[in-house]
Amino acid sequence: MFALLALQLGSLISPAYACGCGAMVTDRSARLGVARETSVVRWDGRSEQIVMRFTVDGNAPRAAWIMPVPTRATVELADGAMFGDLADLTRPERRTRHYFWPRGGDWPFSSGDGAGAAAPPPTAGAPGVGVVGREQLGDFDVARLTATDPDALRTWLEGNGFELPDRLAAEVRPYVDQKWEYVAVRLAPRERGKVLRGTLDPLKIAFASDRPVYPMRLSRMAATPQSLGLYVLADHRMEPRTAIGGGAPVVTFAGTVQPPASLAGLTAGRPAFLTAIEQEFPEPGRIDGDHELRAAAADTEYRRVVYRHRLLTVGDGVPVWLLTVGGALAAVAGAVAAVVVAMRRRARRHREPLTAE
Repeated sequence: MFALLALQLGSLISPAYACGCGAMVTDRSARLGVARETSVVRWDGRSEQIVMRFTVDGNAPRAAWIMPVPTRATVELADGAMFGDLADLTRPERRTRHYFWPRGGDWPFSSGDGAGAAAPPPTAGAPGVGVVGREQLGDFDVARLTATDPDALRTWLEGNGFELPDRLAAEVRPYVDQKWEYVAVRLAPRERGKVLRGTLDPLKIAFASDRPVYPMRLSRMAATPQSLGLYVLADHRMEPRTAIGGGAPVVTFAGTVQPPASLAGLTAGRPAFLTAIEQEFPEPGRIDGDHELRAAAADTEYRRVVYRHRLLTVGDGVPVWLLTVGGALAAVAGAVAAVVVAMRRRARRHREPLTAE
């Protein structure tokens, strides 16, 4: 699996939550936690597509999610089956390693079966905000915005029943300065009395881009450590240009794949190089920018290997060590017996009386 764990922003901005790719906002009387965010990035050299799926928990009947994008974006629902397919494509290879001598859990140290244990594995745009598009997608009310002032986002959110924390308004300033736009999603189940809980339908956001970028700056507001999990589909193996204040990015899978039907919309059905990346952010406040991705020096393929350790056995599960030790003991016993017999024969010859002829 590539995954993002989005955590609470902290006591100063308790109604909002930092996501790896945006910010979640709800009202102060409700509680909403983004337990997991999984993202897929597809870049073909001219355009970028990002698919995100949130798993949330809490008692909020509605929330708003804001994501900055470098150019005008389109938004649509995506096929949720792609996440299971990507997990299958990047699944670690499983191998078995045998060991000779018994360990804890093996006979005679326990009454087990002799096998070693596996390793644990709506309102119109306010002044300063331009609403360039609005769609109802499932339980999502999606607005695509332009903003010339961070406070304009506050005005739009308040007009839709949300409160924008002061710190979040300040954090979007770099995007305003770069003339980025925003995708603002109002999450509100259409079923009366229903709250936001569980896995939501995935959204696909597409925009023109001459370089692959994954917005991460807003994650610096998180008060607790975060984890980033990312699937990247491109023509080559990809890697982040820098760690942007987190731990060293770790590639957990790299290789050319034939995308299944669920990914056909991202790759036009053609083979693509898939890179799965994980990264830890123990101090989110040190995040200093967005992830810019680049082609690696070589398209080296890689797959994780998970080893299952088992006691070496033969036949119907008879431990080899037992046969070896038993054979060695039998050989020693045989040698000792042979020596004893030889010594007895020699002693007998010495005791026999001599007779005269």
